[in-house]
Amino acid sequence: MQYVRIYTGSDGETHFEDLEIELTEVNFAPPAPPVQLSGFSAATQWAFLSLPPGWEGDWHREPGRSVLFYLAGQSEIEVSDGTVRHFGPGDVTIVEDTTGKGHRSKTVGDETALKAQVQMPADE
Repeated sequence: MQYVRIYTGSDGETHFEDLEIELTEVNFAPPAPPVQLSGFSAATQWAFLSLPPGWEGDWHREPGRSVLFYLAGQSEIEVSDGTVRHFGPGDVTIVEDTTGKGHRSKTVGDETALKAQVQMPADE
C-alpha cells in the first residue's frame, strides 16, 4: 500500500516522500477469510475534518504527528520546498512537519473535503 509522508528535512524545509507499507496475509478475524494487514501503529485520538469549498490554511506546522485519510473532495497541499500535490478519496498522508515552516493547504473544487485524522504519539 502506498502513502505520502510530509516531513521537515535537515534543511529546515518541508518535503513530500512517497513510501510503501508492506501488507501480509493473516487470519485476522476467523472464520472470515484471511486479509492483507499491515503492522499496527499506536494512536492517541482521532477526529473527522470537514473543509468547505474555498477553505484555505496558510503556512502552518502540524500540531503533532498524524495520519490523514482523504474520504471526499479534493485537497491541495504545498510544502515549503515549493512542491504542490493534490489528494482525494483513497489517499493517505502521514504528516510529521511539526517543526520548520510547515505546509499550506486548501480545498479545491466545489465539493467539501472530508478527512479522518488520527493523531499518533510523538516518539514513533
